[in-house]
Amino acid sequence: MPRPKKCRRVCRFPENPGFCPLESGEEKEPMILTVDEYEAIRLIDKEGFSQEQCSEQMQIARTTVQKIYETARRKLADVLVEGLPLKIEGGDYRICGGAEHGCELSHCPNPVSTIQQSAKGGSIMRIAVTYENGTIFQHFGHTEQFKIYDAKDGKLISSEVVSTNGSGHGALAQLLQALQVDVLICGGIGGGAKNALASLGIELYGGVSGDADQAVEAFLSHTLKFDPHVMCSHHEGHHHEGQCGSHGCGGHHCGGEKAPSL
Repeated sequence: MPRPKKCRRVCRFPENPGFCPLESGEEKEPMILTVDEYEAIRLIDKEGFSQEQCSEQMQIARTTVQKIYETARRKLADVLVEGLPLKIEGGDYRICGGAEHGCELSHCPNPVSTIQQSAKGGSIMRIAVTYENGTIFQHFGHTEQFKIYDAKDGKLISSEVVSTNGSGHGALAQLLQALQVDVLICGGIGGGAKNALASLGIELYGGVSGDADQAVEAFLSHTLKFDPHVMCSHHEGHHHEGQCGSHGCGGHHCGGEKAPSL
């Protein structure tokens, strides 16, 4: 039986989750660069790490770094030569917990997070809420924080606020996956982000506003009102002309449905 892969430590998600050629890019099957492959490229080619330094930073063997790096470089060569679109997603990785947990980068963007450092038990439900000053932030793609709640047998047992470290639309879904989140409660959200969450098996309850803690309590008691058809939130300072970036906007109506029984 082959040994299980050791999760590679990653400091941050890419700011751009993909790239597309100027000509005929959308017509071709995208090349998938995994997050750990991206991290090896970032550390070695951007930060100037040696493969040995990279192995220490990612907490894996140097031979493993060499294989990851070579695979990533071949993929990037195919992207450039064949004119393929590139998507950065998936892989075997975990999010770094900051310098206090052994990160060697002096500019590591990650604060120490007990949720990031602890494995979630099988009986725990983990709920994320887009968060700002105690309330539900109304634009998923621009949220700077998630409040993460752990619940067991329908009761809250812990919570923690986690920074997104400037991650944009495409990376936030993968951040939630890395945090082992089961459920997301938010205000407005674009179609692309909804699809990304669905592909990762994260349940979405959008179109919710108000106090974050109260929303989670309502979810656990099966009384949360949400909108299954929610799209990009129309909030103050966010102007629209039919579309919001690339994911499209539409009005949302809070209070449409209640959360189903768990």
